[in-house]
Amino acid sequence: METRTIVITGASDGIGAAAARQLAGPGHRLLLVGRSPEKTAAVAHEVGAKHFVADYARLDDVRRLADELSEATAEDGIDALANNAGGVFGQRTPTADGFEKTFQVNHLAPFLLTNLLLPRLLPGGASVIATSSIGHRLFGHLDLEDLDNARRFSARKAYGDAKLANILVTRSLHAKFHAEGLSSAAFHPGIVRTSFGTGSASGIRWIYQSALSRLVPMISPEAGGAILAWFLTGTPGSTWTSGRYYDQDRPTTKVHAQADDLELAEALWRRSAELVGLS
Repeated sequence: METRTIVITGASDGIGAAAARQLAGPGHRLLLVGRSPEKTAAVAHEVGAKHFVADYARLDDVRRLADELSEATAEDGIDALANNAGGVFGQRTPTADGFEKTFQVNHLAPFLLTNLLLPRLLPGGASVIATSSIGHRLFGHLDLEDLDNARRFSARKAYGDAKLANILVTRSLHAKFHAEGLSSAAFHPGIVRTSFGTGSASGIRWIYQSALSRLVPMISPEAGGAILAWFLTGTPGSTWTSGRYYDQDRPTTKVHAQADDLELAEALWRRSAELVGLS
Protein backbone atom coordinates (compact mmCIF):
# COMPACT_ATOMS: atom_id res chain seq x y z
CA MET A 1 0.00 0.00 0.00
CA GLU A 2 1.29 3.43 -0.94
CA THR A 3 1.81 5.66 2.10
CA ARG A 4 0.72 9.30 1.86
CA THR A 5 2.54 11.89 3.96
CA ILE A 6 0.07 14.37 5.46
CA VAL A 7 0.96 17.47 7.48
CA ILE A 8 -1.81 18.88 9.69
CA THR A 9 -1.31 22.17 11.51
CA GLY A 10 -3.57 23.10 14.39
CA ALA A 11 -3.60 19.42 15.24
CA SER A 12 -3.56 19.61 19.04
CA ASP A 13 -7.32 20.19 19.32
CA GLY A 14 -10.55 20.69 17.38
CA ILE A 15 -10.98 19.49 13.84
CA GLY A 16 -7.22 19.08 13.32
CA ALA A 17 -6.97 16.52 16.11
CA ALA A 18 -10.22 14.88 14.96
CA ALA A 19 -8.93 14.56 11.39
CA ALA A 20 -5.67 13.05 12.68
CA ARG A 21 -7.59 10.42 14.63
CA GLN A 22 -9.67 9.54 11.57
CA LEU A 23 -6.65 9.32 9.26
CA ALA A 24 -4.49 7.28 11.64
CA GLY A 25 -3.56 3.86 10.39
CA PRO A 26 -2.02 2.11 7.38
CA GLY A 27 -1.60 4.24 4.30
CA HIS A 28 -1.02 7.56 6.08
CA ARG A 29 2.10 9.01 7.61
CA LEU A 30 0.92 11.87 9.79
CA LEU A 31 3.04 14.84 10.84
CA LEU A 32 1.15 16.92 13.39
CA VAL A 33 1.84 20.55 14.27
CA GLY A 34 0.54 22.44 17.29
CA ARG A 35 1.38 25.32 19.59
CA SER A 36 1.07 23.40 22.86
CA PRO A 37 3.88 20.85 23.35
CA GLU A 38 1.82 18.77 25.79
CA LYS A 39 -1.43 18.68 23.81
CA THR A 40 0.26 18.12 20.47
CA ALA A 41 2.41 15.30 21.87
CA ALA A 42 -0.66 13.67 23.41
CA VAL A 43 -2.57 13.59 20.12
CA ALA A 44 0.50 12.40 18.23
CA HIS A 45 1.08 9.59 20.74
CA GLU A 46 -2.57 8.56 20.47
CA VAL A 47 -2.47 8.23 16.68
CA GLY A 48 1.13 7.07 16.28
CA ALA A 49 2.33 10.23 14.55
CA LYS A 50 5.36 12.47 14.73
CA HIS A 51 4.72 15.90 16.19
CA PHE A 52 6.21 19.37 15.82
CA VAL A 53 5.71 22.49 17.91
CA ALA A 54 5.48 26.05 16.60
CA ASP A 55 3.95 29.30 17.77
CA TYR A 56 2.55 31.09 14.72
CA ALA A 57 2.88 34.41 16.54
CA ARG A 58 6.63 34.03 15.93
CA LEU A 59 7.70 33.75 12.29
CA ASP A 60 11.06 32.37 13.35
CA ASP A 61 9.11 29.41 14.75
CA VAL A 62 7.50 28.97 11.34
CA ARG A 63 10.87 29.04 9.59
CA ARG A 64 12.24 26.46 12.03
CA LEU A 65 9.12 24.35 11.54
CA ALA A 66 9.59 24.46 7.77
CA ASP A 67 13.18 23.26 8.19
CA GLU A 68 12.10 20.42 10.48
CA LEU A 69 9.29 19.30 8.19
CA SER A 70 11.57 19.52 5.16
CA GLU A 71 14.13 17.33 6.88
CA ALA A 72 11.47 14.83 7.99
CA THR A 73 10.09 14.53 4.43
CA ALA A 74 13.33 14.76 2.47
CA GLU A 75 12.90 11.31 0.91
CA ASP A 76 9.16 11.11 0.26
CA GLY A 77 7.97 14.70 0.07
CA ILE A 78 4.57 15.89 1.30
CA ASP A 79 1.35 14.68 -0.29
CA ALA A 80 -1.06 16.95 1.56
CA LEU A 81 -0.71 20.02 3.77
CA ALA A 82 -3.59 21.19 5.96
CA ASN A 83 -3.21 24.85 6.87
CA ASN A 84 -5.66 24.48 9.72
CA ALA A 85 -4.07 26.45 12.57
CA GLY A 86 -5.67 29.79 13.43
CA GLY A 87 -7.92 31.64 15.80
CA VAL A 88 -9.74 34.80 16.71
CA PHE A 89 -8.22 36.95 19.44
CA GLY A 90 -9.09 39.88 21.67
CA GLN A 91 -7.66 43.38 21.51
CA ARG A 92 -5.27 44.41 18.77
CA THR A 93 -1.98 42.79 19.79
CA PRO A 94 1.34 43.05 17.93
CA THR A 95 3.44 39.91 17.58
CA ALA A 96 7.18 39.67 18.11
CA ASP A 97 7.45 40.34 14.35
CA GLY A 98 5.43 43.55 14.60
CA PHE A 99 2.24 42.37 12.87
CA GLU A 100 -1.28 42.23 14.26
CA LYS A 101 -1.67 38.77 15.79
CA THR A 102 -4.84 37.67 13.97
CA PHE A 103 -3.35 38.61 10.60
CA GLN A 104 -0.07 36.83 11.30
CA VAL A 105 -1.41 33.63 12.86
CA ASN A 106 -4.19 33.06 10.33
CA HIS A 107 -2.54 34.35 7.16
CA LEU A 108 1.15 35.30 7.21
CA ALA A 109 2.35 32.21 9.09
CA PRO A 110 0.63 29.61 6.87
CA PHE A 111 1.55 31.64 3.78
CA LEU A 112 5.22 31.54 4.81
CA LEU A 113 5.10 27.84 5.74
CA THR A 114 3.49 26.86 2.44
CA ASN A 115 6.05 28.78 0.41
CA LEU A 116 8.98 27.33 2.34
CA LEU A 117 7.59 23.80 1.85
CA LEU A 118 7.07 24.15 -1.92
CA PRO A 119 10.18 22.04 -2.68
CA ARG A 120 8.49 19.18 -0.78
CA LEU A 121 4.98 19.87 -2.12
CA LEU A 122 5.53 20.31 -5.85
CA PRO A 123 7.38 17.12 -6.91
CA GLY A 124 4.54 14.79 -5.88
CA GLY A 125 1.63 17.02 -6.87
CA ALA A 126 0.50 17.78 -3.34
CA SER A 127 -2.79 19.17 -2.08
CA VAL A 128 -2.83 22.31 0.08
CA ILE A 129 -6.03 22.73 2.09
CA ALA A 130 -6.89 25.92 3.98
CA THR A 131 -9.42 26.00 6.80
CA SER A 132 -11.21 29.26 6.05
CA SER A 133 -14.55 30.46 7.42
CA ILE A 134 -17.90 31.91 6.47
CA GLY A 135 -16.59 34.83 8.54
CA HIS A 136 -14.66 35.95 5.44
CA ARG A 137 -17.99 36.92 3.86
CA LEU A 138 -19.67 38.25 6.98
CA PHE A 139 -16.84 40.37 8.41
CA GLY A 140 -13.98 40.67 5.92
CA HIS A 141 -12.90 43.39 3.52
CA LEU A 142 -9.21 43.62 2.67
CA ASP A 143 -7.34 46.89 2.37
CA LEU A 144 -3.82 46.26 1.10
CA GLU A 145 -2.73 49.54 2.66
CA ASP A 146 -4.02 48.47 6.09
CA LEU A 147 -3.71 44.70 6.33
CA ASP A 148 -3.03 45.05 10.06
CA ASN A 149 -6.31 46.94 10.60
CA ALA A 150 -4.45 49.72 12.38
CA ARG A 151 -7.00 52.34 11.39
CA ARG A 152 -10.14 50.66 12.66
CA PHE A 153 -9.64 47.40 14.48
CA SER A 154 -12.23 44.88 15.54
CA ALA A 155 -11.51 41.25 16.37
CA ARG A 156 -14.17 39.95 14.02
CA LYS A 157 -13.01 42.09 11.05
CA ALA A 158 -9.41 41.03 11.61
CA TYR A 159 -10.55 37.41 11.58
CA GLY A 160 -12.77 37.90 8.52
CA ASP A 161 -9.90 39.58 6.65
CA ALA A 162 -7.52 36.73 7.45
CA LYS A 163 -10.01 34.08 6.36
CA LEU A 164 -10.60 36.04 3.14
CA ALA A 165 -6.83 36.08 2.65
CA ASN A 166 -6.84 32.27 2.99
CA ILE A 167 -9.20 32.02 0.01
CA LEU A 168 -7.17 34.47 -2.07
CA VAL A 169 -3.97 32.49 -1.37
CA THR A 170 -5.83 29.34 -2.42
CA ARG A 171 -6.69 31.04 -5.72
CA SER A 172 -3.05 32.12 -6.17
CA LEU A 173 -1.64 28.67 -5.39
CA HIS A 174 -3.87 27.24 -8.11
CA ALA A 175 -2.95 29.97 -10.60
CA LYS A 176 0.78 29.72 -9.94
CA PHE A 177 1.37 26.02 -9.37
CA HIS A 178 -1.52 23.87 -10.62
CA ALA A 179 0.24 23.41 -13.96
CA GLU A 180 3.10 21.87 -11.95
CA GLY A 181 0.73 19.44 -10.23
CA LEU A 182 -0.14 21.23 -7.00
CA SER A 183 -3.83 21.57 -6.08
CA SER A 184 -5.43 23.83 -3.50
CA ALA A 185 -8.79 24.38 -1.87
CA ALA A 186 -10.24 26.40 1.01
CA PHE A 187 -13.30 25.46 3.01
CA HIS A 188 -15.63 26.55 5.79
CA PRO A 189 -15.92 23.53 8.10
CA GLY A 190 -19.22 24.64 9.61
CA ILE A 191 -19.73 26.06 13.09
CA VAL A 192 -17.86 23.49 15.13
CA ARG A 193 -18.47 22.90 18.82
CA THR A 194 -14.96 23.61 20.13
CA SER A 195 -13.11 26.05 22.41
CA PHE A 196 -12.76 28.40 19.42
CA GLY A 197 -12.87 32.07 20.39
CA THR A 198 -11.70 31.59 23.96
CA GLY A 199 -9.80 34.73 24.94
CA SER A 200 -11.55 36.90 22.38
CA ALA A 201 -13.83 39.76 23.29
CA SER A 202 -15.55 39.64 19.91
CA GLY A 203 -19.09 38.56 19.16
CA ILE A 204 -17.64 35.40 17.64
CA ARG A 205 -16.70 34.22 21.13
CA TRP A 206 -20.27 34.54 22.35
CA ILE A 207 -21.56 32.35 19.53
CA TYR A 208 -19.20 29.58 20.60
CA GLN A 209 -18.79 30.02 24.33
CA SER A 210 -22.06 31.40 25.74
CA ALA A 211 -25.62 30.23 26.11
CA LEU A 212 -26.16 31.57 22.58
CA SER A 213 -24.37 28.47 21.31
CA ARG A 214 -27.53 26.46 22.05
CA LEU A 215 -29.42 28.54 19.47
CA VAL A 216 -26.85 28.09 16.70
CA PRO A 217 -26.70 24.82 14.73
CA MET A 218 -23.29 23.36 15.47
CA ILE A 219 -21.45 20.26 14.38
CA SER A 220 -19.06 18.13 16.40
CA PRO A 221 -15.27 18.32 16.03
CA GLU A 222 -15.47 14.80 14.60
CA ALA A 223 -17.83 15.96 11.84
CA GLY A 224 -15.60 18.95 11.06
CA GLY A 225 -12.54 16.72 11.13
CA ALA A 226 -14.18 14.33 8.68
CA ILE A 227 -14.56 17.17 6.19
CA LEU A 228 -10.90 18.12 6.56
CA ALA A 229 -9.91 14.47 6.14
CA TRP A 230 -12.12 14.26 3.03
CA PHE A 231 -10.11 17.03 1.39
CA LEU A 232 -6.76 15.61 2.49
CA THR A 233 -7.46 12.15 1.11
CA GLY A 234 -9.53 13.15 -1.92
CA THR A 235 -8.41 13.29 -5.53
CA PRO A 236 -8.26 16.83 -6.96
CA GLY A 237 -10.27 17.06 -10.14
CA SER A 238 -12.48 14.19 -9.02
CA THR A 239 -13.30 14.54 -5.33
CA TRP A 240 -12.90 18.33 -5.30
CA THR A 241 -11.86 21.10 -7.67
CA SER A 242 -8.58 22.96 -7.26
CA GLY A 243 -8.76 26.70 -6.66
CA ARG A 244 -12.28 26.59 -5.24
CA TYR A 245 -13.85 27.60 -1.92
CA TYR A 246 -16.22 25.12 -0.29
CA ASP A 247 -18.95 25.36 2.32
CA GLN A 248 -18.14 22.16 4.17
CA ASP A 249 -17.83 19.64 1.31
CA ARG A 250 -19.94 21.58 -1.19
CA PRO A 251 -18.58 24.13 -3.68
CA THR A 252 -20.32 27.46 -3.21
CA THR A 253 -20.53 30.79 -4.97
CA LYS A 254 -21.57 32.51 -1.74
CA VAL A 255 -18.29 34.32 -1.25
CA HIS A 256 -17.18 37.87 -0.61
CA ALA A 257 -16.79 39.76 -3.90
CA GLN A 258 -13.08 40.22 -3.17
CA ALA A 259 -12.60 36.43 -3.03
CA ASP A 260 -12.94 36.27 -6.82
CA ASP A 261 -10.63 39.23 -7.52
CA LEU A 262 -7.56 37.63 -9.08
CA GLU A 263 -5.71 40.94 -9.28
CA LEU A 264 -6.22 41.40 -5.55
CA ALA A 265 -5.04 37.81 -5.00
CA GLU A 266 -1.81 38.54 -6.86
CA ALA A 267 -1.30 41.85 -5.05
CA LEU A 268 -1.88 40.17 -1.68
CA TRP A 269 0.61 37.42 -2.58
CA ARG A 270 3.28 39.96 -3.47
CA ARG A 271 2.65 42.09 -0.39
CA SER A 272 2.64 39.05 1.91
CA ALA A 273 5.91 37.82 0.40
CA GLU A 274 7.49 41.19 1.10
CA LEU A 275 6.25 41.19 4.70
CA VAL A 276 7.68 37.75 5.50
CA GLY A 277 10.93 38.30 3.59
CA LEU A 278 10.36 36.02 0.60
CA SER A 279 11.71 36.97 -2.80
